[in-house]
Amino acid sequence: MGLHDECGVVGIYGAENAASLTYFALVALQHRGQESAGIAVSDGQKIKLHKDMGLVGDIFDRSHFEELSGSVSVGHVRYATAGGRTIDNAQPFLNTFKLGGIALAHNGQLVNYEPLREMLEDSGCTFSSTSDTEVILKLIARNYKKGLETALVNTIQLIKGSYALCIMTENCLIGVRDPNGIRPLCLGKVGNGYILASESCAIDAVNGEFVRDIAPGEIVILNEEGVKSIQLGEKTSKQTCVFEYVYFARPDSVIDNIPVQSARYKMGEILAKESYVDADVVVGVPDSGIGAAMGYSKQSGIPYVKGIIKNKYIGRTFIAPTQAERENMVFVKLNAIRCDLENKRVVVIDDSIVRGTTSRRLVQILRRAGAKEVHFRVSSPPVKFPCYLGIDTPSKNELISSTHELEEIRKEIGADSLAFITLEGMLEALDSAEICTGNGSSGCKSGFCKGCFCGEYPVAGR
Repeated sequence: MGLHDECGVVGIYGAENAASLTYFALVALQHRGQESAGIAVSDGQKIKLHKDMGLVGDIFDRSHFEELSGSVSVGHVRYATAGGRTIDNAQPFLNTFKLGGIALAHNGQLVNYEPLREMLEDSGCTFSSTSDTEVILKLIARNYKKGLETALVNTIQLIKGSYALCIMTENCLIGVRDPNGIRPLCLGKVGNGYILASESCAIDAVNGEFVRDIAPGEIVILNEEGVKSIQLGEKTSKQTCVFEYVYFARPDSVIDNIPVQSARYKMGEILAKESYVDADVVVGVPDSGIGAAMGYSKQSGIPYVKGIIKNKYIGRTFIAPTQAERENMVFVKLNAIRCDLENKRVVVIDDSIVRGTTSRRLVQILRRAGAKEVHFRVSSPPVKFPCYLGIDTPSKNELISSTHELEEIRKEIGADSLAFITLEGMLEALDSAEICTGNGSSGCKSGFCKGCFCGEYPVAGR
């Protein structure tokens, strides 16, 4: 898989053990970023912060939670989009000044980061990182003397791009979602307090109760007075990143009233209708290809078998620094179960083909296990355009579907046949998976950002 993760954000308000709840929520969001993690906590007087490079479980131990006492917190797991891979760019960011402190965690990417940073530098601001998140923090701090709400509104009106923000002061937690809702953010209850998180699975991880998704363009302020909602500007159409459902989100999450696993089942069913092939077994590429494989099996009547085993003790393949190492990591990460595949005609379902190198290695693994035929099916359309809204995609000339026709890709990966779901089929799957709750948090027939497939984005590029 050549698409790199986004980030995961968490906020807790009104819980005695805010730091430990944030820790468990971040562990549930670890799939969204394995590069760095951090937690900031307020005891009502002062904000303390601990962050480092690595996985959540490696960064925090018992001693940290003795230090990080308080009832308001924000946390972050990161995969780099804007800014380099250094501790300076690890989040949350904390700014302490004479009026108090602000800590901020951000999932997404600003498209006007550079002019905003230049404007701030011209007015005397200094920066400790190359992250666009620090720009958001400095903009809020610059306007803070006008009051928190005014500072937030002024900042949100300046920044453009994709963002889900968790922001805290000494006694307040704020959640913000970009006007198109490109990045997910949801609200839940935990004990006598509240939780904000990128995915609902993080609310489940702390035994919380899901309340609703934050609406596009909404600011939610959580303090001793309760929950206050501010809706910015005109109502915009929701354009959630479609890859949340294809690949990024955990299958047990529900985003904007769409259960992720249901969406993947439906994608597999429609893929089977669009590109049935006579075969003996269907297998899914762990983890995000499994739901679609089960849907393909159900619709086609071809038995589903496990077929491929994943090594649970290594991260996603992009952690290896060079492309050659990433390719070879596939052999470490995935292996075939010979008794499921030997002398069988195999349909293998993956969530996407980006560069094509992982797919080629996968076909080799299946053939090595004795597969008689390998028919490759993909539960998303061809990725032809890079993303500048929070996903670290390769450049356009590295995207195999941008430079090759279908038959060329088939030959390149070594499959007996190859087919992608159509864009219309994928959108039909998402529509049919959506739950109409009628609670106002998300209208039915959601919209999606699908720029990586068609080149049309909800926010103009840089």
